[in-house]
Amino acid sequence: MKAASLALVLAASVLGLSLARAEASRDRPIRDAFSPLPFPQAGDANKIALGRDLFSDRRMSRFMKLSCASCHDLSTNGATASRLDRGDAAHAMQVNTPTVFNSVFSFRLGWAGHVRSLHDLALGTLRSEHLMSGGGLAARRLAADPTMLNRFRAIYGAKPTEESLADALTAFMNTLVTPDAPFDRYLRGDKAAMTDQQIRGFARFRSLGCASCHQGLNIGANLFQRRGIFHPLGDANPPFLRVPSLRNVAVTPPYFHDGSVDDLSRAIKQMAHSQLNLEISNRDIEDISSFLNALTGKYQGHQLRPAAGARR
Repeated sequence: MKAASLALVLAASVLGLSLARAEASRDRPIRDAFSPLPFPQAGDANKIALGRDLFSDRRMSRFMKLSCASCHDLSTNGATASRLDRGDAAHAMQVNTPTVFNSVFSFRLGWAGHVRSLHDLALGTLRSEHLMSGGGLAARRLAADPTMLNRFRAIYGAKPTEESLADALTAFMNTLVTPDAPFDRYLRGDKAAMTDQQIRGFARFRSLGCASCHQGLNIGANLFQRRGIFHPLGDANPPFLRVPSLRNVAVTPPYFHDGSVDDLSRAIKQMAHSQLNLEISNRDIEDISSFLNALTGKYQGHQLRPAAGARR
């Protein structure tokens, strides 16, 4: 534990120093550890349209109570305001539902990071008894729908199967990106894209060590980390979790794997205490919170916002 703690502190110090040097050169972009989100790439339009329709189709679940969109509201933040959502059979899920936006850029998926691709995520969700429990039943229902059957035959040359359902959903989820946040524009060279407070918060985010786990294209979601390095943070099982992306974090409460915190400032304070062994000032919390608000992007030109029922 002492060795792990020391390694984290040293990594944070080295990263903060290297980034400070990069920022000192005003005509050199800060790309040591951060990159702007790309705009969505073109794909198979028919397959994407099919996946979009499947995403909101309740026939995908066993009792036809849920669709993917039931827990991933694309009109707000790509998730819900619930601490723990419920599956099709009304079972409470074991962890908080993360936003689906920008999941295409995560190196692993799920809080434990045990899912390696969006295709595996879609397939596992369809089959999971705690989520959709649809599996082969969903494919048979869609095959009985002449319109859907024709669409699958036109795209896949066959009737719907679990694999083709997951493939179409994956094609659509690949488009669920939220570029053009103020931070993205800032990284591209528009220094007026962020406020003075957001720029100050970005500097503190790096110098305090937050960027040792939250960096890269997705501001996280690219490594595993021990939960509660210095102080406990929720239950201890599993001890390691996939570091979540902080993209759109200001509009995706509640926070943490158990959805136990619904306030961004409180989440920042707890993370600093548990993961960095720091008691940070109210000003630092406010500045970092302001910076995290600069990570909120747009989907199809519309600014993301908290899901209904979320605390503002």
